Amino acid sequence: MTEPLRRFVPAIHPHIRTHAQAKPVKVADQLPQNLNGRIALVITKGVGTMWCAYIFAALALIALPQALQGGVLTTIQWLSQTFIQLVMLSVIMVGQNLLSAASDKRAEDTWKDADATFHTAMQIQDHLAAQDAQLESQSERLAHITALLTKAYPSLADTP
Repeated sequence: MTEPLRRFVPAIHPHIRTHAQAKPVKVADQLPQNLNGRIALVITKGVGTMWCAYIFAALALIALPQALQGGVLTTIQWLSQTFIQLVMLSVIMVGQNLLSAASDKRAEDTWKDADATFHTAMQIQDHLAAQDAQLESQSERLAHITALLTKAYPSLADTP
């Protein structure tokens, strides 16, 4: 007689249970929510704009005539310490904001891909479970037929 098939029951990973409620982590989700964090965020958002870079450039240019009168050393100091530091600070922050937005978009896309893969895997598991049930049914049916044939024809039971 054939041995009945054992139904495969996959163990559910703990991450799968929480998957539906979770969303991809974004830059904004990691910001501190206390008063100091909110103040820092407001200042950072303000300084990280091209308008702030333009204002810093205008402020730095106000001191340019005086720096030029001081000679080469003063001009280089003005250029490196005043103009580049002030203006580039805002420009770099704007670039960082764009990069973090792109990172958030990639995280969202990766999340959607993983979610689609997860749901496809769940469908495959459901399909395999249905196949297992069908195979188990066929195995039971074959065992029943074999038992009936053995009962009806006892001489068949002796043959390999």
